[in-house]
Amino acid sequence: MACLNMIKMRKIDEKMVKTKEECTFDGSVDRNGQPAIRERTGSWFAAILILVNQGLATLAFFGVGVNLVLFLTRVMGQENAEAANSVSKWTGTVYLFSLLGAFLSDSYWGRYKTCAIFQAIFVVGLISLSLTSYVFLLKPVGCGDEITPCGKHSSIAMAMFYVSIYLIALGNGGYQPNIATFGADQFDEDHPNEGLGKVSFFSYFYLALNLGSLFSNTILGYFEDKGMWGLGFWASAGSALMALILFLVGTPPYRHFEPTGNPLSRFCQVMVAAIRKWKVSIPSNGDELYEVDGKENPNHGSRNILHTKGFKFLDRAAVITSKENSIENLDTKSAWRLCTVTQVEEVKCILRLLPIWLCTILYSVVFTQMASLFVEQGAAMKTNISTFHIPPASMSSFDILSVAAFIFIYRRVLDPLVARYKKSHDPKGLTELQRMGVGLVIAILAMVVAGTVEHFRLKYKDNNCVNCEGSSTLSIFWQVPQYVLIGASEVFMYVGQLEFFNGQAPDGLKSFGSALCMTSISLGNYVSSLLVTIVMKISSSDSMPGWIPGNLNKGHLDNFYYLLAVLTCADFVVYLLVANWYKYIKFEGRSENLEVCQHV
Repeated sequence: MACLNMIKMRKIDEKMVKTKEECTFDGSVDRNGQPAIRERTGSWFAAILILVNQGLATLAFFGVGVNLVLFLTRVMGQENAEAANSVSKWTGTVYLFSLLGAFLSDSYWGRYKTCAIFQAIFVVGLISLSLTSYVFLLKPVGCGDEITPCGKHSSIAMAMFYVSIYLIALGNGGYQPNIATFGADQFDEDHPNEGLGKVSFFSYFYLALNLGSLFSNTILGYFEDKGMWGLGFWASAGSALMALILFLVGTPPYRHFEPTGNPLSRFCQVMVAAIRKWKVSIPSNGDELYEVDGKENPNHGSRNILHTKGFKFLDRAAVITSKENSIENLDTKSAWRLCTVTQVEEVKCILRLLPIWLCTILYSVVFTQMASLFVEQGAAMKTNISTFHIPPASMSSFDILSVAAFIFIYRRVLDPLVARYKKSHDPKGLTELQRMGVGLVIAILAMVVAGTVEHFRLKYKDNNCVNCEGSSTLSIFWQVPQYVLIGASEVFMYVGQLEFFNGQAPDGLKSFGSALCMTSISLGNYVSSLLVTIVMKISSSDSMPGWIPGNLNKGHLDNFYYLLAVLTCADFVVYLLVANWYKYIKFEGRSENLEVCQHV
């Protein structure tokens, strides 16, 4: 019997050893709220599902967005400048909704739930747009191409159209910053191998975004340009539905981070506490400021942030006064009188990020021209090769191919080359801030090239044209260099932005970090719309219809491009000053999370 008992005990011990599995170091959990097991959750399997989801959702979004300016002119009857403004405002609203999605995700719902809800809204908006176009807008049948304009629409049809496209804006906007961050959540940045995967993920994410739009810009763009708007919109709705189903099917392996509560209240607490103690002297040593142990952090296991110099007036919120110098008082004192160093540093972090973010807005003004004025410029060029017509919107395919090529070139060639030149142990070459600066320089070159192409387009224009589409003998393929340069600049600017804002945002504000990138695009669209309006008012006269009239042959779009180049040069100078001033956030280590999970 003793031998049998010993054998049984040995089998139990062996079973215990086999069932010990390593948890992630970053504090992520599985769908049941238990510590995530590395081998069963996350990593590239979950990330690839998210990348495919992003590609399908992007295909759906750009199936509407890439030709929206043509839909507004041909179907809704708007002029070129009015249509460009409408697209800029709509695109801006899309990305403005990213702030709402990020807030709900970081505060209450978590990233998974937020992504699922907003993707469902996105699908509803696309189905509504498809139905509205088919039933009300595309009348008479066959209208909407470059030859047959559509008739006037009722107020109900107009209202349904705008409700539909703004439902699309809400769904896509709320989903975008969270899916990027949720994908990054699948990698444990405290693990050597997974940490490198997280860095690569943002490049592949942006690549998936562009590959998804490639189909929209070519196949769907071609059919929509021929007036088959219903087909294009229904294809977009189907793609969005597939993306949602794939996202839900892939639920089991996802890793999650619990929401940390309303960040606005934490920010207000710091400001109120600092103002209350405005007469209190600040200790010279940051170690004397109030902080809790990392394990006791109230924000669901988020890392503590180390104290930094700068914005010293906020440090008063973490000063322990004579009334708060006992442990008992500290435990019971209101958070509106005493805040932790981590809470104060959260506010400092956002204040430091804002100037960088503001400097990226003008780049987004340049970027948004690709969906509006580049398309209108292309439509006024020679768009035929023999009998084959090239849709102007499909030229953005060269931007997508450029993004794909430069992601490969940067990751495989430039990054290792720069890292070797720097002779540092850091595997990264250029920092995120340096890459964003390079993106601004390339954007300046893109605007100079676009202005030069427009100058020669005007030189070879047909002065006697009626609708003036295809009125210049200059081939549309002369637009290729400006699209390629925009694509190259995106790799440096937008991929760098995603990495920078995600990495520099506190643990409880990761979605907000990604939303900053999206809202940069949003405000870029609004600024572009405002700039077009101002330029048209200033440049218009009795003998001159302005730089961007309905008939581009009577305007000077080249001057507008040159203006953007000059403004971006000024923005680059300011950016250099701000980037040099910026201080990187420093987190406390997660040594307490280096544990082994035991599931028996």
